Amino acid sequence: MNKIYRVGVVGATGMVGQRFLTLLEDHPMFRPVALLASARSAGMTYPEAVGERWAMSRPIPAFAREMTVLDAAHPEAIADAVDFVFCAVNMKKEEIKALEERYARLEIPVVSNNSAHRATPDVPMIIPEINPEHLEVIAAQRRRLGTKRGFIAVKSNCSLQSYVPLLHPLRSFGIKCAAVCTYQAISGAGKTFRTMPEIVDNIIPYIGGEEEKSEREPLKIWGRVEDGRIVEAAAPVITAQCLRVPVSDGHTAAVFVSFERTPSEEEILSAWASFEGEPQRLRLPSAPAHFLQYREEADRPQPRLDRDAEGGMAVTAGRLRRDGLFDYKFIGCSHNTLRGAAGGAVLLAELLAAKGYFG
Repeated sequence: MNKIYRVGVVGATGMVGQRFLTLLEDHPMFRPVALLASARSAGMTYPEAVGERWAMSRPIPAFAREMTVLDAAHPEAIADAVDFVFCAVNMKKEEIKALEERYARLEIPVVSNNSAHRATPDVPMIIPEINPEHLEVIAAQRRRLGTKRGFIAVKSNCSLQSYVPLLHPLRSFGIKCAAVCTYQAISGAGKTFRTMPEIVDNIIPYIGGEEEKSEREPLKIWGRVEDGRIVEAAAPVITAQCLRVPVSDGHTAAVFVSFERTPSEEEILSAWASFEGEPQRLRLPSAPAHFLQYREEADRPQPRLDRDAEGGMAVTAGRLRRDGLFDYKFIGCSHNTLRGAAGGAVLLAELLAAKGYFG
């Protein structure tokens, strides 16, 4: 864990790319050495390229101010300069798949924030506290790609972080089915209130592809590695509704769940309080000490009050109570651009580094 890894950020001028830069400033394991974006930004300094689109509350990190943006379409230029890259680009899905595989085939490991490879059977989709064992499939992926170092690992959809980590410790009670309604912040669309005026005093009840991801991706996360691929779990059945709401950061989920063996409220609270994963045991730099947190107040969690718990890397629950149709219902909340996007990818990269996958 004493090694300092050289990192590139692909899609550095977008909102998630900007968040990566703030997280990499003074990171104890990772040193950014390359910032990449579209051809129209290539050749500019980073401040020139991002211009007025800088959306973070803190200023552009000092390390990035003099860096020249490179063309993301030419990864061969950085193949010998980086140990791995983060990738968060705004392109068509097939273009992203081709781009990420191109990086991997050049022996550049890719830690992706994109959805393009989430359904690829030999690409692990990781929530580090939940399914780190899925990293084993990387060996099969490398055989397919013909690489020694290169591979692709992805994080799951940002909205999943507000409910899947809370359901995970309850699987020991046999989850039969769950219904989820997510209320998603505008930063999940790469927007601010200035760039998305239509959201003010409004709710948009459709986010393209989001409900399908919310229903299917948990089954891959809860699946198993078998014969060089990840086999999805057969259960539980999940149904989802996803709404865009006038909140800057922080996704909230209303969750309803039924069990094979219905636990007591005390058993659920104990399962959440005692849960820890591999990042906590390894004491990774971005890992929250208390991953799952519960608020007793009747009006919590709230995005503005709870999204920054443990540096935005914890998941907060509240309002656990019995339900007349399902067994229980509760509210979950997570920071969508930290735990749900760039922060989750940084934690995944820390896990990969600790397990020797960048060697």
